[in-house]
Amino acid sequence: MSVKVVSKVEIPALVEKRQKQILHAAIELYGRQGYHVTTIREVAQRAKVSVGLIYQYVHDKEDVLYLALNEVLDSYQREIPPALQGLDDPMERFCAAVRAYGHVIDARIDATVLVYRETKWLRRARRDVIKQKEAMTNKLISDCVEDCVREGLFDAVDVELLTYQIVMFCHAWALKAWHFRGRMSIDEYVDRGLKLMLDPLVTREGARHWKRICAAPAEPRSKPPAGKSARRA
Repeated sequence: MSVKVVSKVEIPALVEKRQKQILHAAIELYGRQGYHVTTIREVAQRAKVSVGLIYQYVHDKEDVLYLALNEVLDSYQREIPPALQGLDDPMERFCAAVRAYGHVIDARIDATVLVYRETKWLRRARRDVIKQKEAMTNKLISDCVEDCVREGLFDAVDVELLTYQIVMFCHAWALKAWHFRGRMSIDEYVDRGLKLMLDPLVTREGARHWKRICAAPAEPRSKPPAGKSARRA
């Protein structure tokens, strides 16, 4: 089985438009009902298209799930690097990377939950792609951690373990959105979590950087697109 999703339509702009329409419906239904219970017919009804049209853009239901999971992981690569542009201070880059990571999750809560619940149903080759993309995303954060250690802002730390602590903490925003989203913004959540994790790690110089950069209010961000409702985990 190919790791790629092959469309019968050869117009890229139309493929992108239709696949987004299908994905939006599928993510909602997979999140609410589960992947195996949901049928392509239900996805078509929710997307307001015909079953036949869906099969012009995907081969089967697994293609839809694979596209949905890829969308989340590709979003990190699209949105984190631009958030770091023009930033030279390692602590500032670190904070910006984690905040950008959090905003990707905040805008795609249902899809993030799907990554946890349904990745196991993909064929092995596709699961391997998802794992590789996750590793690439984590490197965006671990590189920032390493820079902070090298510049004497963090004490020596297990970079891989700290990176995964940050990743899992950010994912909890989606997994427990029913609790957190009504109590604080994603920036408040990220900053409060980072303080808990980093207080034991920052050096005296790092603490000065933290106070000046990460403790400052984050730049206002636009609200997540309509339809990205919180799901109960």
